[in-house]
Amino acid sequence: MHLTNSASSITVRHRRLLRDAALAVSCAALFGLLATLVARHWQPLDRFDRDWIGELHTYAREHRIWTASVQTLSDIGGTVTMRVLLGIAAAWLWLIGARTLAAWVAAQTLLGWGGQWALKFAVGRQRPTFGDPVSHAAGPAFPSGHAMASAITCAVLVGLVWPRAGRRGRIAAGAVAVGTVLTIGWTRVALGVHWPSDVLAGWLAAGVVLGTVTAVIELWCPGALARDVRRVNWRTRPRVQRVVVPSFRPSRGGDPRDESADHPDEAVR
Repeated sequence: MHLTNSASSITVRHRRLLRDAALAVSCAALFGLLATLVARHWQPLDRFDRDWIGELHTYAREHRIWTASVQTLSDIGGTVTMRVLLGIAAAWLWLIGARTLAAWVAAQTLLGWGGQWALKFAVGRQRPTFGDPVSHAAGPAFPSGHAMASAITCAVLVGLVWPRAGRRGRIAAGAVAVGTVLTIGWTRVALGVHWPSDVLAGWLAAGVVLGTVTAVIELWCPGALARDVRRVNWRTRPRVQRVVVPSFRPSRGGDPRDESADHPDEAVR
């Protein structure tokens, strides 16, 4: 028995669980505060929202080519696109045997979609209205579905890439994800279909979904996500490495545990 390794893994797992729970709780608290301020029409927040939306709408109305470009970005980063990306990721993970990780991605997608509409109808906030709108959107405004879906999708995809990426890869993936989330959120305000606080609420709601789903799966199937990450790493290793590296293992007299280390699929079964 390796007590030290076991204790270490438990500590790491508990740390991750606390981190995920803290993310969900803190985002939920901030979302609740923001929703309360919106429902009570807190003047500083209303003034901030109206000032931003008014200036951006004036600019969008006077610069049609720029507005068309913003609309294109908003359409590309829409909720359908984000759900398709997550669906592809979940299907691929399922096919390579990372079933818990696939369920994690699918749960993020479904809870994000359902939670978005539940929150929208619970708050019932009206969208900005203009006599000459440059874009249209249906349904309640709070929170922004585009902002919520893009934040969940980018966080999930970065989470899948993170274990296999080096330092530069992680920085690049994080920068692209943050830039994408900020850009999509900004387009919804620039087009006059959401208040700035709607976008902020969408990001906070995404944090609740991400933290809650991850914590629940970790409690339900302890260590399963980590095992699936190792399985993904093994499945996606270059074929040359998978063939050449085992050839240097001692054929006799070696520790049988070495084989399980080179074949994580067998070790986790």
